[in-house]
Parts: sequence; C-alpha cells; structure tokens
Amino acid sequence: MRYFAKLFLATLLLIVYGTAPISFARDLVYIDQALNPAKLQGSGKLTWWGLHIYDANFYRAGSFNSSEFALDLQYHKSLSGLAIANRSAEEMKKLGVPDTQAQIWGKQLATFLPNVEPGQSLTAIYNPKQGTTFYFDGKPLAQIAGADFSKAFFGIWLDSKTTAPKLRDQLLGQHCPPPLLEETCKQ
Repeated sequence: MRYFAKLFLATLLLIVYGTAPISFARDLVYIDQALNPAKLQGSGKLTWWGLHIYDANFYRAGSFNSSEFALDLQYHKSLSGLAIANRSAEEMKKLGVPDTQAQIWGKQLATFLPNVEPGQSLTAIYNPKQGTTFYFDGKPLAQIAGADFSKAFFGIWLDSKTTAPKLRDQLLGQHCPPPLLEETCKQ
C-alpha cells in the first residue's frame, strides 16, 4: 500500500510541477553595468483579459532617488515588434502626447523592435546624457536621444495617468517615480 501512495504522490508532483509556468533564468549584467549598480525598486506583471503578457522589473541606479533607471519586460506571450511599437504609440497618446509625435515615435520604434516569444525580454535603460537605450535579451538594439521621448515612453508604465495603475504601483513600491517623470516627490 505504501508503494502505491508514494507512486501517487510522485505522479501528482510530476503533474503539478510538470505543468507549472516556465521560469526563465536570465543574466542581467548589462543592467547592472549601465546603472552601476542596479537596485530593484519594484516588479509586477501585466495581464490583459486574464492573459499574462509580461513580467516587469523596474531598477534604479544605486538609490531610489537616481535619475538613471531601467525597465525590463520579460514576455510570456508572442508579440510582433510592430504590435509593440503601435501599442506604445497608442499609450503615449493616452498620456497626452500629440498624435503626430506619437506616430513618429511609434514608427521609430517599429524600425528596431523585434518580435518576441515567451521567455524573451525587451529592456529600456534611461541615462539623462544619452536618452533611452533598448536591449533585446541583453543585446543592444538602438538608442533614442532626448528626454521628451524618454518621458513619453517610460510614462506608459510610470506616469500617474498610466492605463496600468496597479502595475505602476507595483513597480514604484513606496518610492517616487524618477525625476524625469515627476519634478517633486513627497515621500
């Protein structure tokens, strides 16, 4: 009888863990090097109609007051680069970016954003002197200079008018958004 109980338990564990969500181990050295060192401020996940789209991690350089930061998105669904670029432009418009400017930035993003599959990541790192640098699975993709683009792009997740306020709260935790997005912060 004990044999059957152990066999049942082993089978149950195999079923539970064999069908558990995939965990993707990743090397985030490039974020740590860019932020010297990177400090995780918060993390969360974006779901849409119950579908887990991506996990998001927000990092700051050394302290939670730093003007340098990174947003890392690890995808759980397949999406085309064009769809990501178009959605980014739409979200920027919702934050008040003029349609023409959002379209220009959306087209610029579409020139380099790749298609993503589950387990792959897109990362954007902001440095006030350089603008926003994009990475795909830790490899540099492109850089867009200027604070205006960076404010609009990162505002998708971190602006107080974001369409994903729960994710924003998870990313920021008990800390303030970066100075790029909010001049004054009361903590």
